[in-house]
Amino acid sequence: MASQYNDNAKNAKSATGKMALVSIVGAAAAAIMVPLVAGFEGKRNDPYADLIGKMTVCYGETRVEMRRYSNAECNDMLANGLADFAAPVIARNPELKGNAPQLAAAVSLAYNIGISNYRKSTVARRFSEGRWRQACDAFLSWSYAGGRQVQGLLNRRREERQLCLRGIA
Repeated sequence: MASQYNDNAKNAKSATGKMALVSIVGAAAAAIMVPLVAGFEGKRNDPYADLIGKMTVCYGETRVEMRRYSNAECNDMLANGLADFAAPVIARNPELKGNAPQLAAAVSLAYNIGISNYRKSTVARRFSEGRWRQACDAFLSWSYAGGRQVQGLLNRRREERQLCLRGIA
C-alpha cells in the first residue's frame, strides 16, 4: 500500500510540469513541443558536457544542480523548463499565442539558444513584424556552435522551420 501511495505521489508531482506548460501554451502546443524538444535534446540522467563544454543534464537542462536524476524528474524538468522559456517567448511575441506550430517551434529554439538570444533574434523580430514565413526561414541561421555549423543543430533547425511553416500561406 505504501508503495502504491509513493507511486501515485511521484506521478502527481511529475504531472506538475506538464500542467504548468499547458497553462502557458495550451494543450496543442505542449503536445507538439515536448516530444520535439525531447527528441532533439536526448535524455541523459547523469550530467555531461554539451557541445560547447557546458554542464548539462536530462534534456539539455543547464539551470539545475548537476546530479543524477530519475526519468520522472527529467520529464518534469523538461516540462517545467519549457514553461520557463514559453512565458518569455510569448511576452516577446504575443502574436504566437494560439498558433501551436509556430509557438512550439519558437519555444524549442529559445530552449536551445537561450531566451536572451531569442529576444534579439531575427526570428522574434520577423514574427513581430508579421513576416511569419521569413521568421520561419530565420531558424536556419541558428545551426552553429563554437563557431562551426553542427549537423545536429542544422537538422533541428530544419525540423523547427518545417513545423513553423505549418499553416502559413
